[in-house]
Amino acid sequence: MRIQKKASNSADVAAAELKRGNIVVIPTDTIYGFSGLIGKTAEAIARIKGRAEDKPFIALIAEPADIYRYTDLKIPEHILNLWPAPLTLIVPLKGQGTQAFRCPADDWLRSVVAAAGDAVYSTSVNRSGTPPLTDIEAICREFEDSVSLIVDDGNLEGLPSTLVDLTSGTPRVLRQGSVVID
Repeated sequence: MRIQKKASNSADVAAAELKRGNIVVIPTDTIYGFSGLIGKTAEAIARIKGRAEDKPFIALIAEPADIYRYTDLKIPEHILNLWPAPLTLIVPLKGQGTQAFRCPADDWLRSVVAAAGDAVYSTSVNRSGTPPLTDIEAICREFEDSVSLIVDDGNLEGLPSTLVDLTSGTPRVLRQGSVVID
């Protein structure tokens, strides 16, 4: 199924598909992403991409404070205050492991994540080892039979998010994207 992002019910439709445990293609504040509920859809997304299942995906959250549902780390205020933005933070999870989170700048996307009720994985729409697809028609041709929904927002040519590792106690910029971290 394909729906225009500008359709009045597009956020509700996308959130409903996510809540059902389905994989959807949604526009983010950077590029299109394969998305599914955190903790429930990583294997399915990895299978669609043809990617190793041990390579983690970014998780989108609806509000900056939502990060504290997943980590006990006190995030430096000057970094946390940059959200919402195309800024991805890698943090230690409560319990064990790490996870990369982003609170996107797009209000529509944050409303989808909020309505889905949990963080949502997001990874570029492409087969592993190939460049991300930014042309909506190419995305539909390649993946319409692999996902339950594609939300069409035209062609997207965004910059990648800035990636900051906070797991060591000292912020480390791993990838400089559209948000500049001093």
